Amino acid sequence: MVVIVDTITNPLRPRHPEKVNRPDSASPPKPDWIRVRAPNTRGYADTRNIVRANGLHTVCEEAGCPNIGECWDKKHATFMIMGDTCTRACAFCNVKTGLPNALDAAEPQNVAEAVAKLGLAHVVITSVDRDDLADGGAEHFAQTIRAIRAACPSTTIEILTPDFLRKDGALEVVVAARPDVFNHNLETVPSRYLTVRPGARYFHSIRLLQRVKELDPTIFTKSGIMVGLGEERHEVQQVMDDLRSADVDFLTIGQYLQPTRKHHAVMRYVPPDEFSSYEKIAYTKGFLMVSASPLTRSSHHAGEDFARLKAARAATAR
Repeated sequence: MVVIVDTITNPLRPRHPEKVNRPDSASPPKPDWIRVRAPNTRGYADTRNIVRANGLHTVCEEAGCPNIGECWDKKHATFMIMGDTCTRACAFCNVKTGLPNALDAAEPQNVAEAVAKLGLAHVVITSVDRDDLADGGAEHFAQTIRAIRAACPSTTIEILTPDFLRKDGALEVVVAARPDVFNHNLETVPSRYLTVRPGARYFHSIRLLQRVKELDPTIFTKSGIMVGLGEERHEVQQVMDDLRSADVDFLTIGQYLQPTRKHHAVMRYVPPDEFSSYEKIAYTKGFLMVSASPLTRSSHHAGEDFARLKAARAATAR
């Protein structure tokens, strides 16, 4: 379990102040197929040192990703821009919540330098939600994409964005910077939004993904959900249909893991064979790429998956 109090940056400030007074939510014990090894390799340490030296944040650390040891050992890290504090308070997320600091104007260049040092062929950039900004951080995303293009012209760029809810024109700014992959996660099925993702709107997120394709059909679109939050199987299949109606190319499905007892409980650990079934169903619905397993996360194996995504599009074009 991750502790609920942030004792690193401020020992007196709870990491999730809105959750402190909530009753604990107990989850069932983790099954064997969920367990991962603790990170302790040289590659992991090297990646951590580069992240620290450039003053950057990663969603790998902030969200407590179970795959951090594997990814960082390969010098794959998902950079989280616009600070470490989110203006939303989703019931599933371990990223710190509160009032964020001002944007760091040097951050786009710092990210680009870290990408160069790590020698990344494919990089994933995500962010906290920044509802406090007029454009939701869209221009900062665009600046980061342009900085990486300038420093590492051969590196392909995948972004995982917030929903830019009520930020007119923000999406257009990001798409104009031409990332290779535009990812925006639905996170869960519509019936669970009020308890799991209360600050978001399901059909706004669907429309966001659809609009990306309207603006630039060459950009790959991607979205993901977690299971184990109380959803029904038919609801997951409806999400697949909704995403395909928005012409989304790539679907990820992974097991929800509870960061602390103050977060939403795990209602069920979905066995591996059910993930395999979801993957088969999703492919029949027309997705170019599907990744579904207990430890699947949005940016896990992103580089390899991007190569497969391009190959799948090329095959359908023949």
